[in-house]
Amino acid sequence: MDDQSPAMRLVHLLRAVTVEFDLLGAEFAVRNGLHPTDVRALIHLLDAARVGTRATPGWLGEQLRLNSAGTTALVDRLEKLALVRRCRDTADRRRVLLEVEEKATELGWTFFGPVIGEVVAAAEGFEAGELETVRRFLAAVLESTGRAHSA
Repeated sequence: MDDQSPAMRLVHLLRAVTVEFDLLGAEFAVRNGLHPTDVRALIHLLDAARVGTRATPGWLGEQLRLNSAGTTALVDRLEKLALVRRCRDTADRRRVLLEVEEKATELGWTFFGPVIGEVVAAAEGFEAGELETVRRFLAAVLESTGRAHSA
């Protein structure tokens, strides 16, 4: 592959952005006594809540590619830190759902709020059509990484 092609330049830029976000996540984890997997779990749970996905421990384990024991230990840790709570599903009392506590949301906004504000400000410098193109590109990248992982 031509390392200087427009597509490869995007790959390198996307990798750089990913590394920066990963470093921010690691810093957030250290400051709050968390493991990086804890941070990823919170992100998945917040994303699930935003789109109306009923997150169970099994679902979370799938997202993080953890076995059942690892998922249980993770949820126990987050629950002990009062960042996540287990609650019974009102539709199926046998099922446990995971919900993010307000404390976790507040911690996240305190740390990531300025970064999110900067990203939103950068996005506001683009036209709606340009943002839709970026959204489609990132959605396609996300889908392709999922396919590559499961292959």
